[in-house]
Amino acid sequence: MKHSSSGLAAFAWLTAPTLAAGLLLSSCNSQPTATETDKTATVVSEETNAASDSAAVTANATGAVKPTGVKPAWGPNVHPEMQAVIEQLMSFKNKPLPELTAAQARKQPSPADAAMKQMRASNIPVPPLNCDTATQTIAPGLKARIYTPKSGAAPYPVIVYYHGGGWVIATNDTYAASAQALCEQVGAVVVSVEYRKAPEHKFPAAHDDAFTAYQAVLKNAASMKGDPNKVAVVGESAGGNLACNVSIMARDKKVALPKYQVLVYPIAGSDTNTPSYKANTETAPLNKGGMEWFFKNYQRTAADLKDPRINLVAANLKGLPATTIIGAEYDPLMSEGKTLADKLTAAGVKTNYKLYDGTTHEFFGMAAAVPEAKDAQGVVVSDLKGALK
Repeated sequence: MKHSSSGLAAFAWLTAPTLAAGLLLSSCNSQPTATETDKTATVVSEETNAASDSAAVTANATGAVKPTGVKPAWGPNVHPEMQAVIEQLMSFKNKPLPELTAAQARKQPSPADAAMKQMRASNIPVPPLNCDTATQTIAPGLKARIYTPKSGAAPYPVIVYYHGGGWVIATNDTYAASAQALCEQVGAVVVSVEYRKAPEHKFPAAHDDAFTAYQAVLKNAASMKGDPNKVAVVGESAGGNLACNVSIMARDKKVALPKYQVLVYPIAGSDTNTPSYKANTETAPLNKGGMEWFFKNYQRTAADLKDPRINLVAANLKGLPATTIIGAEYDPLMSEGKTLADKLTAAGVKTNYKLYDGTTHEFFGMAAAVPEAKDAQGVVVSDLKGALK
């Protein structure tokens, strides 16, 4: 997959559909295929997709997800299905994050809402839900939504999942599609953590909660029908940062390491002058201004941004578990994600890096509407199943 840089739209991405709404975006359990720009991407095996939602696949195959306008100025190479979802996001007329308080931002429609709206417009049916869900308190003051496969035999492997939102916005509802897809396709119990958020809870509150949740899962996996010896961590955006930090903290505190980590367009640095930050000043759903707003809300002082827990590219990465990193082309975080992949490799960590051309930040959970998301989920599922078998 080649890199290509582009500009980005001063638009905010924001928060919380209901659980059922989030699940509309799950993978459809359909067979991923390599895109034209990623013919080397891993394709997950047929057994992973036994419950294929053929109606949704047919809808995509016949080109049902189509944009109605011209490509945005910031995204000359954005792929059609991704463009269609972004058009739906723009239809909400959200205000840019820098103009909002955190409380206001949390009330705006999210990219997940946009993908659902596109599914309705394209007559893509809701994928079947093949995991049970329950919300539990897993540590004092810390809740998680637990996804358990409806088929297969316990104990299952376990994935501790951290949602995105810049440590400020979004919830388990917003990212339900990703957690559901991981549960269904990997055949794993997924523990989706609802960590504390800024500005009410500044750095390192979310980081502390992430590790507390991981330790609780190791201790209580059996009660969740999980195998404590087969635990991986996965996160998107700010959650990708948290997942990697959990691995680092486990190493440093001599706690059992995750068997694998997946970092989907992670926040891996605090330098807002990288090539992708400079290229992506106007993108939707995430842009440079939005990221600066997240940092401003999460930090106590500017010095926090140099802490290796936020600035992962400066952290000690030796001894971490094997890693998959997923990147998006139209994303201010693209450069630092690639830098993190390179530094992990240099530190001796087996790393699988995939950049998806024509996509934006937040694409991963949109597999029912965006083919690249289905493919990326296939790569992640294949790598997780290999590590957790």
